[in-house]
Amino acid sequence: MISEHADPMAAVGGADAGGQNVHVAALAVELARRGHDVVVHTRRHDAALPPTVSLAPGATVEYVPAGPALPLPKDELFGHMPAFAAHLARRWAAQRPDVAHAHFWMSGVAALGATRGVSTLGAAYGVPVTQTFHALGVVKRRWQGAADTSPPERIAIEREIGHRVDAVIATCDDEVTELRAMGVPHERVRVVPCGVDLGRFRPEGPVAARTGAHRVLSIGRLVPRKGVDTVIRALEELPGVELVIAGGDPGDEESRRLRALAEARGLSGRVRLIGSVGREEVPGLMRSADVVVSVPWYEPFGMVPLEAMACGVPVVASAVGGHLDTVAGCGLLVPPRDPAALAEALRGLLASPPRRRAMGESGVRRTTARYSWPYVAGQTEAVYRSVVAARQDRLAVSGG
Repeated sequence: MISEHADPMAAVGGADAGGQNVHVAALAVELARRGHDVVVHTRRHDAALPPTVSLAPGATVEYVPAGPALPLPKDELFGHMPAFAAHLARRWAAQRPDVAHAHFWMSGVAALGATRGVSTLGAAYGVPVTQTFHALGVVKRRWQGAADTSPPERIAIEREIGHRVDAVIATCDDEVTELRAMGVPHERVRVVPCGVDLGRFRPEGPVAARTGAHRVLSIGRLVPRKGVDTVIRALEELPGVELVIAGGDPGDEESRRLRALAEARGLSGRVRLIGSVGREEVPGLMRSADVVVSVPWYEPFGMVPLEAMACGVPVVASAVGGHLDTVAGCGLLVPPRDPAALAEALRGLLASPPRRRAMGESGVRRTTARYSWPYVAGQTEAVYRSVVAARQDRLAVSGG
């Protein structure tokens, strides 16, 4: 696996540490449990890191020297992908993997560059590459406009990756529609959702301390597109309700902006920004909430609603991306950037404990049936096997 900016060992909640980190780590561990040898290649972002770290039995993280060994915003990493690819090519020439799975578009650049270096006998002999984008540049540009800091080449390169890899693993049906609009061959696209750790995220277990007020929880990376300001604005119409915001750092720019917004609207006493929390604390924090809210402007998949559903907590989410697959029918969907619609949905849920309970039970059933990591890893493995078999068939036809 290649995950150039999302270190599976990193603490979640920073500017560039979120669902992709969780996804890569959990998928690697589950594939290792299925008997595979898994190596995750991620960029060395700290000079003190060892070359390799054990993630789990059978799963290893290798830190790739590509650019300075310092934390860098992911949108500044594109220029370091040739060095990343060269390192992978040397590594894979010594020990060729059966399949490479690139996570995010720059990882696709590195993986395709590396497999070209490994293959000296033509493309059919290279390492098969599968691609999960996790987010698409065309969607980011649509919503962020001039605020999008992605390299200008991103959209064109993602289209090229979609044509060159052996398979694109989309995480939801909405992404399939976007890929089709980009011209990615439909037969190359497979849908495999993200998963949730049902051993950790479950209705039973410790519950974080709380006040007697209704609690609404927003948790995840603190960046403007996550729409946390929409939740604060909705809170104006929900007297007596407490909003807990987990993620980011209390001193970072987005935290300061959200705190100032709450103060300007007279909500300081009901809005608590608690910063990032450890993964082991997240389930208890979710169980302490009456409702978990996730209302980003756009969302490629959305791990937070899935984790809350697995905990039996009702979810209100924006009607975008992966939420259309995961939350629809088990939670409430609202338009993004619409505080009034969000306030109305929350008001109805908070006023009806039976409705919240039924919604929570429905979420547990859905996550158990569709989103366990063993199920997701099995579906991913099936894609790997199909691309390996297709390469072998091409070799046989070509006389290899």
